Amino acid sequence: MKLEGTTVAMVTPFTRDDKVDEEGMRENMNYLLERGVNGLLAAGTTGESATITHQEQKKMMEILVDEVKGKAAAVAGAGSNSSKEALDLVKYAEDIGADYALVITPYYNKPQQHGLYEHYKMLSESVDIPMIVYNVPSRTGTDIDVETIGRVAQLDNIVAIKEANPDLDKVSQTIHKLKSLDVDDFLVLSGNDNLTLPMISQGCNGVISVVGNVDPARMSEMVKKAIEGDFKRAKDLHYELYDLMKVLFIESNPVPAKEALNMMGRPAGHVRMPLVPLREESQEKLRKVLLDLQLI
Repeated sequence: MKLEGTTVAMVTPFTRDDKVDEEGMRENMNYLLERGVNGLLAAGTTGESATITHQEQKKMMEILVDEVKGKAAAVAGAGSNSSKEALDLVKYAEDIGADYALVITPYYNKPQQHGLYEHYKMLSESVDIPMIVYNVPSRTGTDIDVETIGRVAQLDNIVAIKEANPDLDKVSQTIHKLKSLDVDDFLVLSGNDNLTLPMISQGCNGVISVVGNVDPARMSEMVKKAIEGDFKRAKDLHYELYDLMKVLFIESNPVPAKEALNMMGRPAGHVRMPLVPLREESQEKLRKVLLDLQLI
C-alpha cells in the first residue's frame, strides 16, 4: 500500500480493567477506514506506546494487520530507545505482514547524529519491511538533522520520515537535500496536524495525524485537496479544523483525543498513568470545539 495522504495515529482504547479493548480497536479502525483515511498506525505515541507492554504492542500489530486487510496502509509502531528492542519489534511487524514500521528516533539516551544513522542502518540491513523514521524532538530530546536524514534516506527499506519538528524551514532544507541527492522516492510526512497544509505546499506527501481520530473525514479531505493542488478548499478545511487541531494538544497527547472520543461515544477509555484525565476547564474547551464542529 502506498504511504501518502492521511494516516491516523490511533489511540489505544482500554477497558475498565485496563486491558487493551480489542473489540473497540477494531471498531475504531473500521470507523476510520469508512471515512476515507489512507493508513492506520497502531502503537505509536498517540497509542500510548510508552505504557503498553511489548506483548500488548505485538497483539495490537496483529489486530491491525488482520482488520485492515489491504484496505489501507497498516503501519506498526515499532521503535524503542534500545536498538535491540527496536529490531525485535520491527522484525515482528515484518513477520505478521504489516505494510510499514514506524521507528522513532531513540529517546532519552540522546544518541549522536552518527549514532542515529547507525541505528537505522542496522535495522535496514536486518529486515525488508519498509520503515518510516519518526522525528519528534519535543519528546525524544534528539533532533535528527538534515544531513543525517539525507544519509538515512539512501538506506534500503527506509522510505519516509514523519517530521514533527515544527521548524518549517527545516522541511524545505530536507526536501532540498533530498533533491540534491536525487532521492526522489523518499516521502516526507507531517507529524503536526496544524502544519500539514504548509508542509504539503512545500512538497510533503501527507500526515500521520492525531486529529484524524476525531474528525477523519474532514482531515482526509483537507490533505487530499492539498495534495491535488486545490489549496483554496484545503485552506478552508484547515481553518474549519484549526480549533480542533489546537485543543487536542491543550494537554499532553493523547489525553484530549481520548476524551474527545469518549464524548463522541467512540471506544477510548482512560489513559494510563502517569497521564491523567483532562482538567475540567480543558474539558469545557474541548466540548465547545466538538459542538462547534457538530461532532457531538
